[in-house]
Amino acid sequence: MKVEGRNAVAELLKSGKRVDKILVKGDGDNTLYQIVKLAKQKGVNVHFVKNEALNRESITQRHQGIIAICDDYDYCLVSDILNYAKGKEEPPFIVILDGIEDPHNFGSIIRVAECMGVHGIIFGKNRACSVNETVLKTSAGAANYMHIAKVTNINQEIEELKKQGVWVYACELGGEDINKSRLDGDIAVVIGGEGKGVSQLTKKLCDGIVTIPMKGKVNSLNASVAAGISLWEVSKRR
Repeated sequence: MKVEGRNAVAELLKSGKRVDKILVKGDGDNTLYQIVKLAKQKGVNVHFVKNEALNRESITQRHQGIIAICDDYDYCLVSDILNYAKGKEEPPFIVILDGIEDPHNFGSIIRVAECMGVHGIIFGKNRACSVNETVLKTSAGAANYMHIAKVTNINQEIEELKKQGVWVYACELGGEDINKSRLDGDIAVVIGGEGKGVSQLTKKLCDGIVTIPMKGKVNSLNASVAAGISLWEVSKRR
């Protein structure tokens, strides 16, 4: 896998994950030099190349003068997320993604989730974007610190989480005002996919539906924006 962009590569190195090598523009600036210095401290091979070579290697075409070559993203188990929360002596705070297909949305959700103290993200392997180069870059390195579980069926995972005392809420139109909802304790928030939202079956499995109040003429939000608002509301109650 190729991790592109200055923030993404710097955070990858800081996270301690294995990096095979780094390709960096030979006539870089001080910011690139600092990343190269960090890579050498970590024992990572650094190759100085021309910008044309980076353009050929780039997946996103937004490499910012640096690309790291590393293993594919290492997903965790749902139990790892719960154990991580337990280890921090905190009630679980989980995000469940139902059909997020846009890698930019996925990366943005990972970034805001990491900032808001989410312990882990769960998403289904079907009809959804996986963690790829664009997701990693858009997350600005947050994916390196986030526990992400790729599961066969999110509805089965919701049922299991409920058995373990986790309250599951779908963020969707037609529910209770999120400002008035009780969102403390062990909680998972379901964010629906672009255009389709949370599926009917998934909504039926949830303990409730919370809705972000809107006053404009457009009654929908981008998935990552909706995630940001709802996760902020949960974090305030924690």
